[in-house]
Amino acid sequence: MLNTVDSFYFKQTEPNKSCLLALRSFILQQDAQITESLKWGTPCFSYRNRMFCFLALTKMPQLPYLLIVEGHRIEHPVLEAGTRKRMKSLTLDPTTDLPLTQIQEILTTTLNLYQSGQIKTK
Repeated sequence: MLNTVDSFYFKQTEPNKSCLLALRSFILQQDAQITESLKWGTPCFSYRNRMFCFLALTKMPQLPYLLIVEGHRIEHPVLEAGTRKRMKSLTLDPTTDLPLTQIQEILTTTLNLYQSGQIKTK
């Protein structure tokens, strides 16, 4: 039986399912203290019990995106704030290769904020 987080991924259609599963794996590989849960019906990744990032789908067309909770604290050319004050996102094309170098830069920069204590963890 799938847990609720797994069921989120496996109810997606291709190519979104493969894209989201690859992102999930990549995020969880970044640090042993990253955990995953389901919040607001979407996968949420936390670092030491503090929300770090989310994976979600845009409304239409349904495209996967990475949402960085403390995005306002980092600058990266591919991140977009849109109408959000705190978070920034990176929308992905599930039919092309993931921009892993850029995703790695974003995740590393963001994780450094938590690991350095700039963002308090529990």
